[in-house]
Amino acid sequence: MNENNEKKEQTSQNPHKRNPNPHRQSTQTNSAQNTENPNPNRQNTEITSAQNTENPNPNFKKNRFKKPFFKNNKNNNTPSGENTQETENTTNKPKNNNKNDRRKNPVTVSEEMSRSIQANFAAQDLRMNPWKMIDTNNNAKIRFTPLGGLGEIGGNMAVIETETSAIIFDVGMSFPDETMHGVDILVPDFSYLHTIKDKIKAIVISHAHEDHIGGMPYLFKELKFPIYGTPLALAMIKNKFDEHGLRDDSKYFNFVTKRQPYPIGDFIIEWMHMTHSIIDSCSLAIQTPAGTIIHTGDFKIDYTPIDGFGPDLHRLAHYGAKGVLCLFSDSTNSHNTGFTKSEAVVGKTFQNIFMTTKGRVIMSTFSSNLHRVYQAMDHAIKHGRKICVIGRSMERNVETTRALGYIDIPDKNFIEVHEVPKYKDNEVLIVTTGSQGETMAALFRMATDEHRHIKLKPSDTILISAKAIPGNEGSVSELMNHILKSGATVHYADLPDMHVSGHAGQEEQKLMLRLVQPKFFLPVHGEYNHVVQHAKTAVSCGVDERNIILMGDGDQIEITPKYIKKVKTVKSGKTYIDNQNNITIDNDIVLDRQKLAEDGIVNIVAQISQETGKVIGKPVITTHGIVANREMKRFTSDIELLLETLLLAMKPEALKDHKAIENEIRNVVRKHIVKFKKRYPLIIPIVFII
Repeated sequence: MNENNEKKEQTSQNPHKRNPNPHRQSTQTNSAQNTENPNPNRQNTEITSAQNTENPNPNFKKNRFKKPFFKNNKNNNTPSGENTQETENTTNKPKNNNKNDRRKNPVTVSEEMSRSIQANFAAQDLRMNPWKMIDTNNNAKIRFTPLGGLGEIGGNMAVIETETSAIIFDVGMSFPDETMHGVDILVPDFSYLHTIKDKIKAIVISHAHEDHIGGMPYLFKELKFPIYGTPLALAMIKNKFDEHGLRDDSKYFNFVTKRQPYPIGDFIIEWMHMTHSIIDSCSLAIQTPAGTIIHTGDFKIDYTPIDGFGPDLHRLAHYGAKGVLCLFSDSTNSHNTGFTKSEAVVGKTFQNIFMTTKGRVIMSTFSSNLHRVYQAMDHAIKHGRKICVIGRSMERNVETTRALGYIDIPDKNFIEVHEVPKYKDNEVLIVTTGSQGETMAALFRMATDEHRHIKLKPSDTILISAKAIPGNEGSVSELMNHILKSGATVHYADLPDMHVSGHAGQEEQKLMLRLVQPKFFLPVHGEYNHVVQHAKTAVSCGVDERNIILMGDGDQIEITPKYIKKVKTVKSGKTYIDNQNNITIDNDIVLDRQKLAEDGIVNIVAQISQETGKVIGKPVITTHGIVANREMKRFTSDIELLLETLLLAMKPEALKDHKAIENEIRNVVRKHIVKFKKRYPLIIPIVFII
């Protein structure tokens, strides 16, 4: 072994060989480039790597196996942990006749074997940590800012930028909670985009789910940029633009081909096919000045997808082997152990239902889950049923995918809603919207006898093939109650494999982490508890916990080849949308509605004489949500007394300003209601000075 090779001794873990001396505490080696030890719990061990000695696994010290260490010795190849002097004098010592002495016949390690073992360990280190090939002398910086999708389910939008370019990833929507009265959907706050609009080069779409494209028309009413996406994603965005009077904005569309690089500003982006619960979902490889970023988008690893197009794991591994700076990965199902089931298992459930059901089958799911819709249609046709599609979004999405060739079902298998009575019950499948219990959706109107054409009857079987979005559980339960009252049979969660998720479980997340092998990791898409669990999974797969940041909407993260850190927080939040009228609802209106619902309202109308300073006649007092009708007389008397006392205490010059009088009335009435009712109602006094 020459002198240079002797200096490349290294100590790190080996899952195949025990450390010959478990009591050995300190091992020092030379590093080719960087001797920084990222694990503060390993005090006396330096790791050698051909590129970079940073240890990506904070649990390194917990492993039971270590690589062998070879002492510098020109005459002897000595295994680690043995005292050198003792080894050199082995021949001069008497033989130990103890049968339990395992060192009676020591293994001889040749110089050639030593070099081979060290070379293999170096190759393994680089294979497991390909990011070490990234040039750390590169001073380029990029910034990543999530504006929606973190701390929540849905509403996904993020920005990645350099000093001169920026790209928007998805523009989604989310659903309101029960306190947001009159609000149909929520879209991200676009304020930050206005501040950087001059350097935004494009909007990049990963897939066509509403939580990734639902906010597009509302953004385009404020700002317009080129849009890059697959044909299905852009076709569904076009449908939205048409509804919002933005038909001409389809000129901004750029249709992409998977596995083809697209230069956009300072970035080069490649779309890679990924399996999810919608056709044409993609992960993204983003080459930036600082290094390669992989964004998984929403994903699961489905080896038996309905269309036969499995996830492009080869391309992910290709980028992983070249060295990935950072991975942004879907965290939605991070608490689910194991793998998410294939979409194909739902088809088997449908087959069993069609084989045994004699009446009409009414199936409801997300209108964008077209592989689910296709499976239901396919099994219906095999059992001699005609298909009736009901619901605006469902009709539009089915026709779009048929026009693009993603679903191949001839026209002869479809019937219009008014034709349903012409067929026997066992010859009909109705595919409709409303799986989330939306009161305006077709299924809810059927269940409440409000639908124009379809009324539920006891022989019907309703399949709700979807999981309730968090916050919609009550609406789904109400829908099921209405269905059951009609006498029909409903299947929601009582049958196995009625629904499978489109998001990866822990084992799929681990596979993604091992394929990409990133230096830095940012868990995205999900509530905070999902992000935390995903970070733990990443640590178990070798990502240094110091290279992971748990983000919230508005957090701006700076990424370079050397470090990752949070640099600031930008404005984020939600904009409230009345989807029935396609208009924005101001924040103060929503707050007023919440206050009205929680604390009620008091209206006081009074005429005041400027000469006498007294109320003329009796004030008109009305309340809603404060007191019951039987208490109204006493409440009115109390308010009248308060007004008289207030006016007596006011100075004559103050009685000339009706605004000042209204403010004083508001204050005294509020104190009275807080004292006796413990409520904070909206108080509206109207004063006329005569």
